[in-house]
Amino acid sequence: MRIYLDHNAGAPLRPEARTAMLAVLGSPGNPSSAHREGARARSLLEEARAAVAALVGARPAEVVLTSGATEANNLALRGVLAAAGREAGLVVSAIEHASVLETARHLGSAGARVTIVPVDGEGRVDAVGVVAACDAGTALVSVGLANGEVGTLAPVGAIAAALRTRGIVVHTDAAQAAGRLPVDVTALGVDLLSLSSYKLGGPAGAGALWVRRGTRVQPIVTGGPQERGLRAGTENLAAIVGFAAAARAAAAEMEAAGARMAALTDRLWQGIRARVPDVIRHGPASGPRLPNTLNIGIPGCAGESLLVLLDLAGVAASLGSACAAGAAEPSHVLRAMGLGDEAARSGLRLSLGPGTSEAEIDVVIDLLPRLVREMRARGRGAAA
Repeated sequence: MRIYLDHNAGAPLRPEARTAMLAVLGSPGNPSSAHREGARARSLLEEARAAVAALVGARPAEVVLTSGATEANNLALRGVLAAAGREAGLVVSAIEHASVLETARHLGSAGARVTIVPVDGEGRVDAVGVVAACDAGTALVSVGLANGEVGTLAPVGAIAAALRTRGIVVHTDAAQAAGRLPVDVTALGVDLLSLSSYKLGGPAGAGALWVRRGTRVQPIVTGGPQERGLRAGTENLAAIVGFAAAARAAAAEMEAAGARMAALTDRLWQGIRARVPDVIRHGPASGPRLPNTLNIGIPGCAGESLLVLLDLAGVAASLGSACAAGAAEPSHVLRAMGLGDEAARSGLRLSLGPGTSEAEIDVVIDLLPRLVREMRARGRGAAA
């Protein structure tokens, strides 16, 4: 039996999404065509757009469907700065997903003024610090709503409220938060918000960028009128209807599933801590956090070695963001939180899903400390 604890990298496909996709696969019809088949495809596309919009309290007409949150983040950053001018300012936090940080660096090399705001030892970015980093030339602020490595939540609403009258566009990557926590674009007060199908239990290859009406964004993919001219190309209808089905399912179960995952995550942490007293929890010590995320460090145990042993024993986990998997560099999130390189390489992330069972958690509570003891006994715990 395999135990999957890497939902922040990608959730298993929900049955509802699979059923919705199978009903569309093989059906002819381009949503942009005028014939009956095209009209049916267009109807399915707009129904799906409405379901995605409903997940975050948005108007369907303001949802731009993309190939995933990475494209949505690129459209937000590149699109706003292209509309504002190449030397416009961009402010991001130090623990953003790679699709934000790397895009920011590329924009900086092309002439944009990029400011990276630090976080504290628990991964929290200070709203006052973000606002203070903005000047008269700042066009865009991008701060993720929830960090997928350590589970920290950001004060995005406070940032948006403080910048509302200054003409600065505020974007948030909500890929890890939506479907796990209540997310409402009106309450947040942001101008742009990115979503991922894959994190919800939909298929990979679908995502969305919500764009508040009146926000100036230039397209980065051109060649057609699709998605209000903001994203050219025929929409991936099968993936999008799967995304919508997953969004509906996630919304319906969010409150109960969130409470259940939070309880199981706490059970996992308490069980590991009782058996490995020197274990360290990375991220918020208390207060709001993602309900499904536990990131730990065990002194003297290399995270990569522990990850391999867990995998061989039937448990899928990760060292952090899947987009950084295999990289030689330590976790940029843990480094930004003040950890040294060795510790930042050893952060083990265990991320739960709605289907994670208490029995699976108890298996890991028994297994992981046993593997730690074996590593230490054999002298294999030291990081390379």
